[in-house]
Formats: sequence, structure tokens, C-alpha cells
Amino acid sequence: MNETTVTLVGNVATNVEYRETVSGGMARFRFAVTARRWDRERAVWTDGPTSFYTVCAWRSLGMNLAASVSVGEPLVVHGRLKVREEEVDGKRKTFVDVDATAVGHDLTRGTAAFRRAVRQGAAPETPVAAETPVPEGQVPKPGDAEPDPWRTPAVTAS
Repeated sequence: MNETTVTLVGNVATNVEYRETVSGGMARFRFAVTARRWDRERAVWTDGPTSFYTVCAWRSLGMNLAASVSVGEPLVVHGRLKVREEEVDGKRKTFVDVDATAVGHDLTRGTAAFRRAVRQGAAPETPVAAETPVPEGQVPKPGDAEPDPWRTPAVTAS
């Protein structure tokens, strides 16, 4: 299937609207992307034209987006590009939408603290045991650490 995927860097332009639908939650907001160019003659950065996109996110991405994003925040949005034409007030208009598959804060312009979302109906996660710190300059001895449950045990010849 040939789909056009895009990655956009810009700012949230409207409040995130969230609603429950038959197929799960859906979040929608407008996203502004402004090109910045270096003006050599004046030796300054200048803003180019701004493009606006309607971003839609479904299910857990939509729910997490609605709980995490506010107007004006810088984001990176990745998803499928959809261009549609409609007749509005007797005039033909073109709309550009992005069906988001991933959204995150743009960390080149600030910091963020990630919190893992708790899924409804999922069993609670078991806490991971903290490793015992090894004093500086000492080498841990075999058996000091818990075995890695994901590693296949070694087979020894007898």
C-alpha cells in the first residue's frame, strides 16, 4: 500500500479536542509549521509562510495526546498525509490532514518528563528490583547480580 508518510516539526495551534467514538478515543488539533530561513543580507533568521495541518490521533495515542499537549507547545508529528478537497460556501477548498502514528515534544526547544500510561484492564506491572550499587573501584563478582530472565541459559558440555 502506497501511503505518504511525513514528519512535521511545529507548534500546537489549537486546543486538543478529545472524544470517544465507537472505534475508540480520538484526538484532533491544528498544527502550525513555519519555515525559518537564514537571511544572509541582514544576517538574521526570518520566518517564511506558515502551513496549517489538522492532526488526528486514535485510541491510546489520542488519549495520551489530549492529556499531554497544550496550545503553543513544540511538537514532532509523524503520520500519514491526507489531502482532501471540499466545497465550502460554494468555493472549492483544499485541506491537509495528518493521521498521526507518533507524536512527541520537540526536545530541541525544551525538556519533558515521560510518564508511562497505565492501560485499562492490564495487570499491574511488577516493580523492577533495584540493582545493588557496586562501590567505585570494585568489580562485581559472579552471582552478585540477578540473572537476566531474557537471556537463554548457556549449555555446558559434560
